[in-house]
Amino acid sequence: MTTLNYEQRYLVHEFVEDFRDGLMPRRDLVQRVVHIAGGTTAAATLLAAMGVPEAAAQDDGTPAASPAPTPVPPHSPLAVVADDPAIAAGEVLIDSGGVSITAYEARPAASATPAATEAPGGPPLVLVCHENRGLTEHIRDVTRRFAKEGYVTAALDLLSREGGTANVADPSQIPALLTKGDDIFARHVGDFRAAIAHYRTGGGVDPDALGMTGYCFGGGVTWRMATETPELKAAVPFYGPRPPLDAIPNIRAAVLGVYSDDPNDFANEGQAELVAALEAAGVTFQINTYPGTQHAFHNDTGPRHNEAQARIAWQDTLGWFAQHIRG
Repeated sequence: MTTLNYEQRYLVHEFVEDFRDGLMPRRDLVQRVVHIAGGTTAAATLLAAMGVPEAAAQDDGTPAASPAPTPVPPHSPLAVVADDPAIAAGEVLIDSGGVSITAYEARPAASATPAATEAPGGPPLVLVCHENRGLTEHIRDVTRRFAKEGYVTAALDLLSREGGTANVADPSQIPALLTKGDDIFARHVGDFRAAIAHYRTGGGVDPDALGMTGYCFGGGVTWRMATETPELKAAVPFYGPRPPLDAIPNIRAAVLGVYSDDPNDFANEGQAELVAALEAAGVTFQINTYPGTQHAFHNDTGPRHNEAQARIAWQDTLGWFAQHIRG
């Protein structure tokens, strides 16, 4: 594990927990860990160290790629369809250092006047960071949910340089592509900062009303953005890996952390140290733990979805943005 960065360790723990709970087949676990660890031998050693040596014991080579998983339709009452008349949604291109980054954008329709748009200066902007599966239909749905509440919302595809999430031939490679390299989070933060610049130059938003949220891996990116983006007013990371503790004094945003109460959720590791650092730095923050939940409980297309607590977390997120994003 010492050869992996913090975010890679976070993902491996997540995959192992899914495997132990019967939510991830053995082959899928091995594929993902092989790509992250860099080979079958390293993956077998890593899985043995984590107490699941049986997962990789029978592999003589790199496992064959699995087909892309069949999309699971949303079953949350919060879901917003793409042709909802209250919103306008579609893809936009954002220049990030000469590279075109694809983003899924949703904004209130011209005829809609939700409460969030009533303040002068135009609607606020919310950036959304996807999970370790890339830009999926679930994240597009979440983006539309924010638009229906009156926010211009953009979810970046952080695999745009690799051709986009939909064009990655082996989906098991996606977590490794998103976390491999010492400077990978600098790339992700750079892309989101490019999105801010894009919307500040003719994006039809209030440039001073900026929030961000993200889920799982995307929660980690949201934490990183908070440490490196002083113009960010509010951030809501969902069960993401914490940022480097020495970077926390840089946070200017009001941060609401959303976490499960599962002791096996690796996202909860080091939470006491995180809270102490936030308090010492004088950051405006709140850490919410939702009873009876597991990692990724907000994702209504996944097996750990908890509808009741996901709805509460959604209302908490909207309340946090309403309180702080215009501040």
